[in-house]
Amino acid sequence: MTRSKPQTKIDAIKFRAPEKSDGAAVWELIAHSGSLDQNSLYCNLLQCSHFAPTCVLAERNDNVVGWLSGYVPPQQPDTYFVWQICVDAETRGQGLAQRLLRQALARDACQGVRRVECTITRDNTASWALFVGLARDLGAVIQSELHFDRQKDFRDRHASEHLVSIGPFCPDRVDRLHAA
Repeated sequence: MTRSKPQTKIDAIKFRAPEKSDGAAVWELIAHSGSLDQNSLYCNLLQCSHFAPTCVLAERNDNVVGWLSGYVPPQQPDTYFVWQICVDAETRGQGLAQRLLRQALARDACQGVRRVECTITRDNTASWALFVGLARDLGAVIQSELHFDRQKDFRDRHASEHLVSIGPFCPDRVDRLHAA
């Protein structure tokens, strides 16, 4: 008799492209995170419809437990820009953010992607660790530079954001990550 390993919380998670009807649940997940900038519900509805091929929703028992919004900028067809990653409090620390990234990069819409970009504030240690780990796993260089300045761009309403760029990387590295 073959025994299967016990199912953990992270194993029970299903990943899929969002649908318009998921917009409100995504908006609520972000609102409850306590640390992420909250976009309008309308913005999340657009992400779940217009940007669905490059966004990823994570569910457990029909509840949204993770969200990744991103897109391929029209002027940079080899780049995937990560807009926002959110994991519910009960699921944090289980590698879900990394799995959301892997799911996004494995999508057909990201087939030509050889770079990942995002912006991160200096004090966001969790995001820095996530993207440094992604660069390591992809065997790619990571670089950062000031992108949106606290005073000049945000008028002192938000911390400065640094543009993080990972790449270039080989597509076979994405395939191996997704399979892991």
